[in-house]
Formats: sequence, structure tokens, C-alpha cells
Amino acid sequence: MVDVEIFAIGNELLLGDVLDTNTNYLCKQLTGMGAKVCRAVVLPDDVNVIAEELRIAVSKGRRLLITTGGLGPTEDDKTLEAVALAFCVGLKLNEDAYRMVSERYRQLFAEGLVDSPEMTEPRRKMAILPEGAIPIFNPVGTAPAVWFEWRSGHTLLCLPGVPRELVGIWENTLPPFLRGALGKGYFKLVEVIAEICDESKLAPIVNEVAKAHPSVYVKSRASRFGRDVKLKVTLSMSSEEKTEVDAKINAAIAHLQSLLKSIGINSEIVEPHHETK
Repeated sequence: MVDVEIFAIGNELLLGDVLDTNTNYLCKQLTGMGAKVCRAVVLPDDVNVIAEELRIAVSKGRRLLITTGGLGPTEDDKTLEAVALAFCVGLKLNEDAYRMVSERYRQLFAEGLVDSPEMTEPRRKMAILPEGAIPIFNPVGTAPAVWFEWRSGHTLLCLPGVPRELVGIWENTLPPFLRGALGKGYFKLVEVIAEICDESKLAPIVNEVAKAHPSVYVKSRASRFGRDVKLKVTLSMSSEEKTEVDAKINAAIAHLQSLLKSIGINSEIVEPHHETK
């Protein structure tokens, strides 16, 4: 299982001007592919702060680091500068990235969406990458994503901050890279709906199941109070082996339902959601 850290970058996120939906999307995608998101943090557009956080993540042994935001043409887009600083490499014009950006602007000009196809300095900036990095085509926007493999066995993925662009890259041009980085993994999540409206009454049961099945993450989901309320308990697990996950999840579910039944609480299993890789 690959350990991952996510860094959402942008002053606008810290100001509350923009809602960070990218981290939520990435956590769901990565967990569904069998990876483990160990930490997610929001950072300012500050080269030194970003670089230091990347170094700390590497020192912790995180195999995959993902940044979102800071790849655009403006001066406050500093992510790649921070990457170069963190990994002690230079920045240089990447020919493949330059071709991607220039072709994209020619297309946008042909569609009447920009005034000129010229590669101005701000546009050229999006093709200046850390040495050794690989650009990944952006099918929605202009700035390519960046894939950077560090010699110590760590991989860094830099994605645009615009959600449509991030999702477009993740779903269309990134999969071949992810298959190699994440390896084999399996994730499964099952929901059990209990006919009980008081989470404090459910808590001892959830705690007992969690202690008895430490490899399964067991969590009750609180809702509003009301006689018509039913509480949801989620059980999830990741591993390289599907058979192991299925067996341990099923054992935890059986234990949970047995304890609920012993205090007169009915429950039902919701169709499980899982993805494999």
C-alpha cells in the first residue's frame, strides 16, 4: 500500500475565497485504488513553505506526493519553483511541455477563445519545469500536470488547481502513470444501517467491533436527532489482496450485526462500494 500526502496550494484557499474540493476528490480516488492518504494540508503560495513541506513528507517516507494549484501563468503560481528548491534541481524550458501549451493556445485561438496564439512569457512560464520532470497533457486547460520521480524512490505529481482540469487529467491522461506508482491495491467499503437514533448508545458496540477487528476501519456516522433517524456505520479496509479484505470486512460486519441484535436493534447491509486496481 502506497502512502500519500496531498498539498492544496493557494492563498485563495486559506482566505476562504475558494472551497477546496480537489482534496476530497483525490482522497476518494486514491483510497478507492488501494492507496493510503496519510495527510492533507493547505499551503500558501510561498516557495519556502511549500518546499519545506515537501522535504518533510519525503523524510517521513511518503511514496507519492500530490500538489494541487500553482501551475498557471501568473507570478503567484510558485509550485514548480518550490519543487525545484525542495529537490535541489534546476528549472528549464521543457520542449514537450512547450509543445503542449503552444498547441493548446493555437486551438483556443482557432476557436475564438483567446486573442492570439502567440507564446507570450506568461504562457511560456507554464512550460518551465523542474529538470527531469515529465509533463502530462491537460485536456481541459492550458498548464500541463507534472510528474517528477525523485531518485530516492519518491514520486511527485503536480496538478492544476482548477477542479475541471484536475479531474480531466486524472481521468484521461494520468492513469498510465498511476498504475506504475500505486501498484496493486484493493479497497472495500460497506455500510450497515442500524435502526437506532442515539449514537451514544451505538458507540460501545462500534468500539468493541473496532477493537476486535483492528485492520478494519469502523466508524459510526452521526445525524440529527429524531424518532425516524437511523444511524449508518461504515466499515472499510485496504490491502493488496481482495480475499483478505473481503474476509475481514465480512467478519467485522457479522460481529457488528450480532451485537446489535443482542440489544434488540435491527440492521441492514447497504450494497458495498469498492474499487480495485
